[in-house]
Amino acid sequence: MKQSVRRLVVGRLGASVLSACLGALLLTAYPTDRLTAQSDPRLKAAVDLAQSGQVDSARAMVRKLLATLSPRDSAYPEALYTQGMLAADAPTVTANLQRVVVEYGWSPWAANALMRLAQLAYTQGDPASAVQSVQRLRRDYPDSPVKPRADFWGAKADFDLRNEPEGCALIQEALAGAGDDVEFKNQVSFYAARCPGAATATAPASPPTAPAPATATATPPNPATAAPASPPPDTAHPVPVKTTYAVQVLAVKSAADVDALLTRLKVMGYEGRAVRDSSGLIKVRVGQPFVVAEP
Repeated sequence: MKQSVRRLVVGRLGASVLSACLGALLLTAYPTDRLTAQSDPRLKAAVDLAQSGQVDSARAMVRKLLATLSPRDSAYPEALYTQGMLAADAPTVTANLQRVVVEYGWSPWAANALMRLAQLAYTQGDPASAVQSVQRLRRDYPDSPVKPRADFWGAKADFDLRNEPEGCALIQEALAGAGDDVEFKNQVSFYAARCPGAATATAPASPPTAPAPATATATPPNPATAAPASPPPDTAHPVPVKTTYAVQVLAVKSAADVDALLTRLKVMGYEGRAVRDSSGLIKVRVGQPFVVAEP
């Protein structure tokens, strides 16, 4: 019974994950987490439309909105940022984001644009430009909530440039600012492991408790007042045990490919995790707990 349940669960999970990965390959080459939470309801609607697969309609919606807004409107930089995030190619993405940074530096979206420029530069194989964008964000917007993610991309770029001390300093700042975002914290911790002294300190073990000295005389237990023995386990109705099954969806040596896939899987509703094996390959796995009865 257990084996049949296992095969059924893994079969269904594998089919759904393979379908999700096929969908990820059909998306643009740029990270899909670039759609930061918009505050304007019109732009939120455009983002929702894009994430449902209707990207062309979403682009048209944002273009129409930009045509009606004054460049002095507070919503304009947000719309410009969103138009960049929905663009079909890297030059258009870059042009829109740079406009936000240069023309609307007073807007909170300027920090978001710098972080995305760093992310885009890194995924396009230009770590030096990624570092420049991160340095500007850290200088001009040190209190921005996106700074930890910018630090993360800056650290990865520094590692690629063999600037290990700078990368480790940024990765530690990213880890300190990760907050309650478990997935982001796991991604940062994966890279933090390469830095000296990155191992998480564990609480010291409690000193062993000395056994109580034996008394000279021991009083035998009274059968009438002794606690009843625990009943034997009910073998006819075993206690459900939570078992985790996982499907491997990627095995590569490039950390950038891993990050992009983890982000895309999250957008599609899957929680992935990266594991490095002894051969140096980074494997991405997806799984979820299922309750089964162990015999």
